[in-house]
Amino acid sequence: MGTFFYVVLAFLVGVLVGWFIWGRLRGELDSLRGDVDRTRSERDKLRADSDRLTGELNACGKTRSDLERQLREAQASSGAGGAKASSQPPAALMSTPAVGKSAPATAKPAAAKAAPAKTAPKPAAAKSATASAPAAKASPTKAPAKTSAAPKAAPAAKKAATAAAKPASGKPDNLRRLIGIGPVNEKLLKAQGVTSFAQIAAWTSADIKRIEDVMNFDGRIARERWIEQAKLLAAGNEAEFAKQFPTAGTASNT
Repeated sequence: MGTFFYVVLAFLVGVLVGWFIWGRLRGELDSLRGDVDRTRSERDKLRADSDRLTGELNACGKTRSDLERQLREAQASSGAGGAKASSQPPAALMSTPAVGKSAPATAKPAAAKAAPAKTAPKPAAAKSATASAPAAKASPTKAPAKTSAAPKAAPAAKKAATAAAKPASGKPDNLRRLIGIGPVNEKLLKAQGVTSFAQIAAWTSADIKRIEDVMNFDGRIARERWIEQAKLLAAGNEAEFAKQFPTAGTASNT
């Protein structure tokens, strides 16, 4: 009986000691797991910050290169504009005498034909001849006015083209609603002056090539259908936009 009692007592003591040791080990294990999770979260946060900084650095580099390219193009265009402006006046001066000479040449035979048709003794015929002569002389002065209107039309057309190329005024649209446009692409587009859906909807093939060269894309605008999305949003057709592009505005937008 005494032996059985000691065996039971030893068993209970072993159970208590094991439970105590297991509790301490379990607490330390949970603490280690918490440290590992915290370290992993900090590592993920550092990776996200590194990716964000890398994206911003790339965007800054692209913006800088684009600004340098625009500066070079502006300098080239200003030089070409000055050369054209210096070359236009001689052409106008050369064309004006030609028209002035051709007008009297055509006017004199008409006057010569009209003069023999009437009798010379009548003073009315002389008056009509003298009246036709000033009219013939006045015609060369009017002809250069028509020729000078043509050079004025060219600057007007250039002004209209530059006005159409300027970004639309007013509050800019949220370009990140389009599938494929995230924070980095939005900054690059705004650096190009693109701030509204209407501008994207009106892109031509030349505009698409220029934007893709700046943003290092290769057919991405056509694959992600930026122009179709922009047309729907610019027209205010939200229902059709949500129907055709259900992933717009979600986590998989970019």
